[in-house]
Amino acid sequence: MTRLHQLLAVLALLLCAACSSGADAAPSAQGPSRGTAHPSPPASGTPSSPEALTPSPAGSSPGSPSPRRASSPPAAPAARAEAGFPDARSTGPRIPLKPHSTGNMSVKTDGTVIRGWDITGSLDVYANDVTIIDSRITSTNWWGVNLRPGHSGLRILHSTITAVPGKGPDNGGVDYAVSNMGTSSIEVGWCDVSVFGNALSMGQGNLHDNYVHDLVPFRNAGGEWQHTDAVISGGSNKGSLIIRHNTLLNAVPVDRGASAAIGLFADTGPVSNTVIDGNLLAGGAYALYGGGEGATGIKVTDNVFSTRYHRNSGHYGTVTAWNAGGSGNVWRGNRFSHGHSIAPEPAG
Repeated sequence: MTRLHQLLAVLALLLCAACSSGADAAPSAQGPSRGTAHPSPPASGTPSSPEALTPSPAGSSPGSPSPRRASSPPAAPAARAEAGFPDARSTGPRIPLKPHSTGNMSVKTDGTVIRGWDITGSLDVYANDVTIIDSRITSTNWWGVNLRPGHSGLRILHSTITAVPGKGPDNGGVDYAVSNMGTSSIEVGWCDVSVFGNALSMGQGNLHDNYVHDLVPFRNAGGEWQHTDAVISGGSNKGSLIIRHNTLLNAVPVDRGASAAIGLFADTGPVSNTVIDGNLLAGGAYALYGGGEGATGIKVTDNVFSTRYHRNSGHYGTVTAWNAGGSGNVWRGNRFSHGHSIAPEPAG
């Protein structure tokens, strides 16, 4: 090969090397290449999930990988299981309120409608077909709303019911956000309920889409811690009790009186005809007291038992006093927030 040919060959090799180096160094006009490494997964080994990805920025190539949220771990299965249940955003008044300092007010006119009131006091209902809607009640009495025996048709909707700890009777204790002393059903729906020790107390009623939370423990005048329950029934109910699609939380420690998220107790007679369906439950000594050996017609279906306070939902466990052999009793589709199904222990 002539010296000229050798020189031309060397120049060609140098040009090819320069082109290859420039292509590797140039940024892609279409975003990161598919071979670009993503941030390392969490040390726990939790696999990345679609929820951990942010949407592609506007104008980016459809084929480009979306950047990850480096500071946010993938959504936990428990958080996803608890989504969609009632909370402060979906409950309480929907309209502006006007202050009413009622004190302990008695309602004695049938068909009364209380709407848009911001009540400092409590309501004692001695009438039929009373509706309390889009209101707030801050009580220093035994109750927020109480239906007296012999009356019916009470509805409490889209309202907030709370209390002032330390300002009520019996050493500042407040017991019932809503109390049904009668034998007729009442409806409580889309309400935000807090503070009261036994928040929703009744043997018959329709409790749906409520958010019960932040119960406050208290000692009575004798110095004893009072039991706390988000929903409580004492037995001997004359009608049906429906508890459907509520968030029922009891974070009170057991050494300060925590009883249950839902407590079905045979205090005054057998518990019967109760539907507990599609609720989010957490806390208490047990999250659910199931009525005991004499309970019948208790249907517990498709509830999520949250582990936010205790690994077994309640301090001692998920459910107790469940009468598996009781006539009409059904246990189906109940699970922990992490997804594991729950099989109750028999009553005993």
